[in-house]
Amino acid sequence: MGKVEKLWPVAKGSVSEVRKPCIRPNCSACAEGRKHKAFIFSYNKKGRRRCLYVPRYLAPVLRRAIRNGRKLEEYISRAGAELILRHRSESHHVDMT
Repeated sequence: MGKVEKLWPVAKGSVSEVRKPCIRPNCSACAEGRKHKAFIFSYNKKGRRRCLYVPRYLAPVLRRAIRNGRKLEEYISRAGAELILRHRSESHHVDMT
């Protein structure tokens, strides 16, 4: 259980860096085609892909949360098999014949 407690924050999805134009009317970066860095968080909600803009300062935290979420999913997947194997080793085997 200790491994799970250390996995905070958690998230499921992905973070992508994109380049977007800004809303300033005379932006030289946008006029030159350079645009501005932005971060997008993509995730699924009720089977549909959703996206949210991520503040720049939050992108590293969100990336860590996604890594933690992947580790948590791995632990959950392993837990089912471990539960069955533990049950088999601890219980008396019943002869079904």
